[in-house]
Amino acid sequence: MKTIKDFNLKNKKVIIRCDLNVPLKNGKITDDNRIKESLKTINYARKEGAKIILLSHLGRVKTEADKKSNSLKVVADRLGELLKKKVIFVPDTKGDSVTKAISKMKNKDIILLENTRFEDLNGNKESKNDKKLGEYWASLGDIFINDAFGTAHRKHASNVGIAKNLPSGIGLLMEKEVNELSKAITEVKKPYVVILGGAKVVDKIGVIDNLAQKADYVLIGGAMAFTFLKAAGFSVGKSIVDKDSLAYCTKVLNKYEDKIVLPIDIITSTEIGPKAKPTTRFINEIAEGEIGLDIGPGTVKVFKQYLTLAKTIIWNGPVGYFELKHFSKGTKDLLEIIANTKADIIIGGGDTASSAINFGYKNKVGHISTGGGASLEFLEGKKLPGLEAIDD
Repeated sequence: MKTIKDFNLKNKKVIIRCDLNVPLKNGKITDDNRIKESLKTINYARKEGAKIILLSHLGRVKTEADKKSNSLKVVADRLGELLKKKVIFVPDTKGDSVTKAISKMKNKDIILLENTRFEDLNGNKESKNDKKLGEYWASLGDIFINDAFGTAHRKHASNVGIAKNLPSGIGLLMEKEVNELSKAITEVKKPYVVILGGAKVVDKIGVIDNLAQKADYVLIGGAMAFTFLKAAGFSVGKSIVDKDSLAYCTKVLNKYEDKIVLPIDIITSTEIGPKAKPTTRFINEIAEGEIGLDIGPGTVKVFKQYLTLAKTIIWNGPVGYFELKHFSKGTKDLLEIIANTKADIIIGGGDTASSAINFGYKNKVGHISTGGGASLEFLEGKKLPGLEAIDD
């Protein structure tokens, strides 16, 4: 597959699809990791003398009101600070303002267009890969580079649509993601341990089916553990249960009884919120009105026995409601444990990546993916449309 390094970029208008979909609170960026991860590709294009046109989405845009809270202007400002170079922000996705700004570009200039999902207000043209929209965006440049691993599992106009109409390649971040995740499913060192958390089992059925065959052990935490515990015959109180997946969990527990490791104790509360009072319960002691919100200290010790011996660790989905201090210890403890192993480690994107970064483990736990859904589908063995569309 071609990468950005396979092209002569000098004097060329290079469209780079980045994943600048960062979390915002009150109009301010709370985690700029995805912006920082995009810098290598952008800086490479600058060094090679390209005119750089950046595209990205931000949040969900369902109504006109969503536009105000999902503008990429704040991202352009932060990107400029990190690059130490002005990033020209165009508050439109197409039209005269876009073509005018591009016509004035000099080599090494950087333009960021407005949120690609603003086009979803006009018949979901971005998300449904509208042919004309893809052709229009492609007409703005000479070369297309897809560096947005976080959207590689989506067939959108801003990735697949452009790639179908321009010479295309992948960026340095996308290349790194593909290489690291490929190792996890082809060059596995044993013992191979998988940690799965998060909420719904149904979201991870493909991953469980694929990885359970290859892994030595699958450690299950987070809200999804309660569906497995329920399937195993335990009462889980008011904890989240994915009822549609109970039969599947029973099947998995029977088929991989020597591989699946469930919690032995849980941190519970009668409510979710800053005033919640945590209580430690063995899994056979969860009261009717209690909600399981984290793995307990006994479970951490059990999981540690498997993780300290592992040579490959993949983790997708936090094992507790880590956003609240009272229910973050399980996730923190596991991060500390794996940080002190010599295993090859891959942390799936989304909340797992956020927890690792926010708790200070960014440079201590191997590869942290920028794509949650994309990393899941890659590990399932699925083909990602954003990659399939790139010229070979």
